[in-house]
Amino acid sequence: MQATAVIAIFASIILASLYVAPRRASVEGFFGGTSAAGTTPGLWTLVLSQVTTWIFARSLMNAAILGFFYGIAGVLAYAAYYISFLTGGFIVGRLRAKGARSVQEWLVGEFGAIGTGCYNLVIGLRLLSEVFANLIVVGLIFSAALPEVGFAKEGSILIVGLLALAYSAWGGLSAALRTDVMQMAMFLVVFVLAFVALVATPGFELGAVLTAEGASGQYNGWVLLVVAFLQVFSYPVHDPVMMDRGFIADESTTRKSFLHAFWISALCIIGFGFFGIQASLEGAEYQGELIGTWAAILPTWVFVLLLVSLLVSALSTLDSALSSAARLVVEELRLAPKTLSGGRMAMVAFAIAGGALTLWGNQSLFDAVAVSGTASMFLTPVLVAGLLAGRRVALWAYLVSFSAAILGAAAYFLRSNEMIASVLVEGHKYEQLLQICVIVLVVGFVAVLTGARRVEA
Repeated sequence: MQATAVIAIFASIILASLYVAPRRASVEGFFGGTSAAGTTPGLWTLVLSQVTTWIFARSLMNAAILGFFYGIAGVLAYAAYYISFLTGGFIVGRLRAKGARSVQEWLVGEFGAIGTGCYNLVIGLRLLSEVFANLIVVGLIFSAALPEVGFAKEGSILIVGLLALAYSAWGGLSAALRTDVMQMAMFLVVFVLAFVALVATPGFELGAVLTAEGASGQYNGWVLLVVAFLQVFSYPVHDPVMMDRGFIADESTTRKSFLHAFWISALCIIGFGFFGIQASLEGAEYQGELIGTWAAILPTWVFVLLLVSLLVSALSTLDSALSSAARLVVEELRLAPKTLSGGRMAMVAFAIAGGALTLWGNQSLFDAVAVSGTASMFLTPVLVAGLLAGRRVALWAYLVSFSAAILGAAAYFLRSNEMIASVLVEGHKYEQLLQICVIVLVVGFVAVLTGARRVEA
């Protein structure tokens, strides 16, 4: 019954997405997001698109899982990443004030092709992780909803991936913007109904939720909160979905969109985290990324709404990630011609690569965030010195900062390796992540400050 309901509701949302996608595609709309009439997106189109692409399925599951294990500290730690809308909006404003039309345009002026090459490598990995992680959540949901179907996980990943690719490849960024608005409206309706049902349950107490210790205690949640604050300045800059939306409307609209996206998305993440906290308060056992846990403790209709909200958020992020992948490959890397066919080929390549990664054994959802967030930290000293302080940073210093961040990301990813484990603190993986982040920032700032000089007026 619940599987039928999930499939029926989600299928109707996919059909609606196909219906609202633009009927005609232009090169300008595909890569720049303009409408058929050539107009740029309005404020609330931009806001809803920003929100729905950042409260994606992986984020919702991360918030709930961190809430389950670390209580309110875990939820706040993940919500802190959404300060990225404020830092990202600030950085976009400074870039536009300097006449740059993208992060790459500023970097190429400062560091040449090598500088943009390093950056494009990181955002390429980020886009792959978004496709991979959201498809994984789709697979987890359908394997939980259809436990008797042996190929439910693989089949759902293939079908949803193909459908998202279909309408994304038709209209590119213009399709993503239009479908994001519809999908976000659907998500808010479904999620608000589920959240109201949670709050109205007899066993729910707001005070208990706000002071919850979680299944493993709050300590590591607070450690992760410190990590989030260290990463939150550079984190938005390595997210091409957010950065692409920072340059397609006028400056006033863009600035307001980042502010509204911050508070809306933060509230959604905290609200979803409450489901994880409540599960831990009820003493539920952790099952299948919490999906099995919710199936056991929630009314069927609430469980169905939660799964649908996760699926909608996965769909909305997939189309945006693919449209950003097309712009990266065509406009920045220039590996394909700036045509509809060139953009579509890039989308197909990223969809296949991201789908292939779902066959890989490691399916830890937060690891993708931690690794890409650490890799992005080479940008923090570079942006502080070069963009904010107006100093000219030497290329060698940029490369030292980049190398430190990549090595740090690799160290976290390979932390179980005996040689790497010997240089990390003995403790929880989040304590090790904090150690890595501090080292990356110290090395990066020392190199950049040493290799920076004041630009002559």
